[in-house]
Amino acid sequence: MIEPRRLLRPATLTDAEMRRIQHLLPDQDPVLCDPPQEPGSPRHALHVCEPILDGNELLYVTECVRSNWVSSGGPFVTKFEEQFAALVGCEYGIACSSGTAALHLALAAQGLGPGDEVIIPTFTMIATANAVSYTGARPIVVDAHEDDWNIDVTQIEAKVTPRTKCIVIVHTYGQPARMDVVHEIAQRHQLTVIEDSAEAHGAEYRGRAVGSLGDAATFSFYGNKIVTTGEGGMVTTNDATFAQLVRRLRDHAFSSDRHFWHEYLGFNYRMTNLQAALGLAQTERLSELVERRRTLRAQYDASLKNVPGISVPAEMPHTKSVSWMYTILVDEAAFGCSRDDLRRSLARRGIETRTLFIPIHLQPIYFHQFLSERFPIAERLCRLGLYLPSGPTMKEPEVEYVVQSIRHAATGQ
Repeated sequence: MIEPRRLLRPATLTDAEMRRIQHLLPDQDPVLCDPPQEPGSPRHALHVCEPILDGNELLYVTECVRSNWVSSGGPFVTKFEEQFAALVGCEYGIACSSGTAALHLALAAQGLGPGDEVIIPTFTMIATANAVSYTGARPIVVDAHEDDWNIDVTQIEAKVTPRTKCIVIVHTYGQPARMDVVHEIAQRHQLTVIEDSAEAHGAEYRGRAVGSLGDAATFSFYGNKIVTTGEGGMVTTNDATFAQLVRRLRDHAFSSDRHFWHEYLGFNYRMTNLQAALGLAQTERLSELVERRRTLRAQYDASLKNVPGISVPAEMPHTKSVSWMYTILVDEAAFGCSRDDLRRSLARRGIETRTLFIPIHLQPIYFHQFLSERFPIAERLCRLGLYLPSGPTMKEPEVEYVVQSIRHAATGQ
């Protein structure tokens, strides 16, 4: 029997600490109901994202099963790596088990460890900070920019210390960050730059594909991503030595000339042939999947532009975003109800939503590290933001149903 004292103890906040941040945190997720039986309603609930798998996905997965190549040794892994890397402008791709694993590999391959610091945005999914912590290094967070919600590049340099080794840039919700400014800072301080491109498949900055703009980049292929393998990730880079090391670390750091011989610590972060088969089929239609997201954004933009109290992130100069999720902010005073009231109203009408990220500095496991700092933009996004159904299966009448339901919640009728 495991002794209770040896169990992992969760990080907790005091009652006073919780009271201090309670107004920033979202309510519990509302129960999703079936749409009402009325004219114009969809026949099923609208989820935030459902993948579309009607290309070569079934054909390729069936080939895996018939050939018995279901492990990571199958040929689809290499095909997927090569084709995806080429589409994002890189020579090398290393497929792995998740986007988090990809980011951990990219950081571990730099030799990061205790005493090192990595600059990241505070407005991001917890995986970005956790991947840094896995190496023993310390995440140092920066506030978001109020226009595009990406890391505020004007605040990065103030966070650089002699211990800083790397900057991780997240292209938030598919909006490319200002990479030219990031590179200027990195060059001045001799820092590496990693792109966390989990949400930005197919996005571009100054005519170049996201994923080719840093020393390396990482992607997620989780079920709601633009390209999906169910679970999965990839590291992309143009650095042959770095790619070789990442590839070796991914597979227990097996020796190239003697099996079961390990000269340094590796990980089991391999992708299966089955997953790669899905990924290859999805990659073949990346441009189509990206265009579906952009069309969806245009439809939402046109229908919501005159709704008081609703705002969206700006499309910044020199960027071509992919709108991974259609995100909005809800100003209660102008809109007529709060963000959480809107979520409950939409859920009753069969529309699923998600709140935006709870920033890293508010998370119990990191809270006390940043206790003396303030990040007002990230906190505002957390308090007011949500995203709407945004998957490639969404049709124009369903978008209009969502918009009409938002208007319904605003008027209370």
